[in-house]
Amino acid sequence: MTNRVNDQKTQDNVDVVGMWVTADGHIRQELRADGRYDEARGSRASAYTGSYTVTGAHLDYVDDTGFTATGDVRDGVLYHEHLVLYREISA
Repeated sequence: MTNRVNDQKTQDNVDVVGMWVTADGHIRQELRADGRYDEARGSRASAYTGSYTVTGAHLDYVDDTGFTATGDVRDGVLYHEHLVLYREISA
């Protein structure tokens, strides 16, 4: 017998919409509600742009140039390839 409540919970997508930032603030990744992202690096705005999809706590990215990457949210932290990003909280 399966537990429908637990099955549904594991299928829910994590809310990732918002700004994610590295601890030093050098990389800022905006994940928009429309499935697009915009990543700034240092003073270079829109260094990378593209689309993303969320499946549970896993993200798949496709850059506008065709480059692909992945990420996972664990304990409120976004692990995006070699980067560690934290959700920016608005003041």
